[in-house]
Amino acid sequence: MLQATASVIIALMMGIIGVGFVLWQTRRVLSYDQGSAAMRKIAAAIQEGASAFLTREYRVIAVFVAIVATVISLFLQWQTALCFVVGAIASAGAGYLGMYVAVRANVRTAAAANRGLHEGLRVAFGSGAIMGMAVVSFSLIGMTVLYLIFNGNPAQLTYITGFGFGASSIALFARVGGGIYTKAADVGADLVGKVEKGIPEDDPRNPAVIADNVGDNVGDVAGMGADLFESYSGSIIAAATLGAALDADSAAAFIGLPFLVASVGIISSLFGIYMVIGEEQDVTLASTYEDMSFTGRIIHFFRKQVAKINEHATLEDLLTALRRSVWGASAVVLGLTLIAVLASGVSINYWLVILVGLIAGNAIAYATEYFTSYTEKPTQAIANSTQTGAATTIIQGLAVGMMSTVFPVLIVAVAILLSIWLGFKADGTIAAGLYAVAVAGVGMLSTLGVTLATDAYGPVADNAGGIAEMSHLPAEVRHRTDALDSLGNTTAATGKGFAIGSAVLTALALLAAYITAAKIDNLNILSPTMLPGILIGAMMPYLFSALTMMAVGKAAHEIVLEVRRQFNVIPGLMEGTGEPDYKTCIAISTDSALREMILPGSLAVVVPLVVGFILGKEALAGLLVGTMSSGFLLAVMMANAGGAWDNAKKWIETGEYGGKGSDAHKAAVVGDTVGDPFKDTSGPSLNILIKLMTIVSLVFATSFGSGWLSF
Repeated sequence: MLQATASVIIALMMGIIGVGFVLWQTRRVLSYDQGSAAMRKIAAAIQEGASAFLTREYRVIAVFVAIVATVISLFLQWQTALCFVVGAIASAGAGYLGMYVAVRANVRTAAAANRGLHEGLRVAFGSGAIMGMAVVSFSLIGMTVLYLIFNGNPAQLTYITGFGFGASSIALFARVGGGIYTKAADVGADLVGKVEKGIPEDDPRNPAVIADNVGDNVGDVAGMGADLFESYSGSIIAAATLGAALDADSAAAFIGLPFLVASVGIISSLFGIYMVIGEEQDVTLASTYEDMSFTGRIIHFFRKQVAKINEHATLEDLLTALRRSVWGASAVVLGLTLIAVLASGVSINYWLVILVGLIAGNAIAYATEYFTSYTEKPTQAIANSTQTGAATTIIQGLAVGMMSTVFPVLIVAVAILLSIWLGFKADGTIAAGLYAVAVAGVGMLSTLGVTLATDAYGPVADNAGGIAEMSHLPAEVRHRTDALDSLGNTTAATGKGFAIGSAVLTALALLAAYITAAKIDNLNILSPTMLPGILIGAMMPYLFSALTMMAVGKAAHEIVLEVRRQFNVIPGLMEGTGEPDYKTCIAISTDSALREMILPGSLAVVVPLVVGFILGKEALAGLLVGTMSSGFLLAVMMANAGGAWDNAKKWIETGEYGGKGSDAHKAAVVGDTVGDPFKDTSGPSLNILIKLMTIVSLVFATSFGSGWLSF
């Protein structure tokens, strides 16, 4: 039987290998051509704005981290406070590194797209791979080092929950702050530029265009990286914490298994990434198939599938290639985790649980892709509705978003039931079943290194399109970057589906860990405080979303007024002879985002503590159930509706229903502007809200009693 410490050491080694890949790939991406002087000048402005915002944001968050760490030290343990700070630093570091590379890869992607679609994908996806591998590697290194510092004592494993708390805190503020920034700039730029002035997207005459491009990076790269860092860390912590509470004789194996699964996930993700960014080669190869090793045959097979990507590739070819890279990584995970399960000495049922998690994750991704891709009927129906105006566009988009919740809910429900059944059959207890749910969550996120890469490259492609437009590159370059951007919208939507699906599994496991730590013997839904707790919890995602949506609205209002002002007072701006003031719009977005992120971010920490102390630990469990249930549905609806609106606009821009500038296009732009905060601010923040509230409850579980208002 492989002991927990050995599993953790293996995970640490794989994390170090992942960091090695990140450094090598960073050097590789930065070695690509940056294009003309005009392109480099625009890229430098984006880099400056993104760095300035993230630096200011992290200063604000640092104050929050210091206050919370002090509270934890005073009322809980200094060890938990230490883990909290380490989790916050690791999460912030992964997000910053991903953004640093992304704002340098955008201009290189534009230059590469000038040579061909495949070249553009290679550079953009390569930068996304850095984000994906940095997230999983930093997370594994942080958790394993802390585990070894505490000598692998299962009794001290609860300290590491602080790591998840720190990661979740950074994730929520980064996602909310970045989301407010990016969507305020995007909405403001679109409403004045596209709708009022009729100028193209990313037109250099638009004063908000640089702020819009900056926002893509701080929201969709740094914020998203911190988001999935938290998801990944939380899933491993939940599984290890529940594993420690199982059979004492096998606790070490149960603790070590999630670390082993994460370890093989790094190997598998590197395999999937190589399938896309590996060097060009003749797929027939010089040697014969019979002369290859077994591993060589596997790589040859998948490379042969991906080799269809070339300068003549279509959007469907690109999407198929990215799918196959994820499927290839999933296949490798299954093979290696079978070895890991056998080496751990636990039941083979836990390998089946990993299979359940992988299938569920890919199924959610496929369902999300169906509802958001413009090659499918739901998004095309939204595009068709634009012919009768903005109102019908909004109605159809909301309907598609609501309809899209059905399959993810059913998939997650089946995954939970199967996982609990397999765990119960393996060890005969419901506790083992809940542990199995946590392992399924780890399995779902095991290929995060490559799935996040397919998500994180989208903002880079979007920025590349803006640089191509502003530096007046040939029209075919913009067509290529638009194709990559549209594909990025679909893969980003599937990434959000992955994140929210795993959030539910992880939150359920963390809830089980909370109930165990709080010593709750049973939960009675008819108890005086339980139902109020559930109702308050169900309300939280709506309150949180309302605050973030209004924050985007306020900031966008300021941007719209500023852009209008500049078009009115700067001579020759519309004609292209005047020079817009980009920095003022950047400053407005920055100040608004930092100001508006405080309240919704703080609620996620304060509300569970207030409910726990006033209504009691049972009511807090109800709060978490309510938040998980309504948050899951609302997050899926908002993310998918937003993605579908965006791609409906892209579908029209290909020439359908009159193309750019038509009445249908104007209606689609309105739908897109409504969908922007749906899919990039409120929707993706909800999965962090669910897990942050749960992990706060777990960290403070021993402090809650029957409540001040106990009956």
